[in-house]
Amino acid sequence: MTIHTNPSLLDSIKKSLVALKMPRALEMLDATVRQIEQGEVNVIEALDQLLIEELTVRDNRRIKTSLMMARLSAVKTLAGFDFTFQPSLDRNRILALAELKFIDRAEVVHLLGPPGTGKSHLATALAVEAVKAGKSVAFSTLADIIASLVKAEREGQLKERIRFLARASLLVVDEIGYLPVTPGGGNLFFQLVNARYEKGAMILTSNRGFAEWGDVFGDHVVATALLDRLLHHAIVIQIEGSSYRLRQHADLVPENIRARSNFNTPAQPKRRGRPPGKKSNDPEPG
Repeated sequence: MTIHTNPSLLDSIKKSLVALKMPRALEMLDATVRQIEQGEVNVIEALDQLLIEELTVRDNRRIKTSLMMARLSAVKTLAGFDFTFQPSLDRNRILALAELKFIDRAEVVHLLGPPGTGKSHLATALAVEAVKAGKSVAFSTLADIIASLVKAEREGQLKERIRFLARASLLVVDEIGYLPVTPGGGNLFFQLVNARYEKGAMILTSNRGFAEWGDVFGDHVVATALLDRLLHHAIVIQIEGSSYRLRQHADLVPENIRARSNFNTPAQPKRRGRPPGKKSNDPEPG
């Protein structure tokens, strides 16, 4: 007697799958039973197949929910990053970061470089890897973090807000230096950094060097205190290169801005042989 000839048994299995909230396994059950009866798979293989499918659906759902909770504005991946456009980047070093050991060590990763060089892409991609690995992640720009801290302080909820932001295994702070920090904002950010110090990992992106952080935060004392903690257990990656976003429009950018902002396209390899433009009747090398 097969399972299909015993509908009460099949109905019982379906009810159990519903009670266990296993919709994918329920969806695949009839087809899997037919595979068993036709000898395509044995019972153990069929059970393994059902469980893998259910776990895959649940894992995808978990990742989707976690990405939304992390407030990632867009999902970027390391596979989608063009390392050939930024030869200053050590690809192996970035891939090593994707192993996420820096999160376990509560280290701070600094991604520094001019606008458009891929800092936010890399930070987002590493955050996505962390989410996939089951790590809790929070992602925000510096301006938005400080705005939320200012609001929390005004409402008497600062400690709770800092505690919430300190809870994530990885906190990504994007765009340090792009917008001026409001008065007192640097001090609030320091309180958050201090709460995470040696307890939670961070990724920071900035278009400004550390020597300029006093100007960024409008307070050299606060900037020094921040860097004291943020550079203690740190991995600093400096990206020197052209703007990835403007690579197709570099010829439209004025020369003075191109020179100042590294918007030039990557240098082409030197041509061997005679300089271009000189005509020769010599045959081409084979």
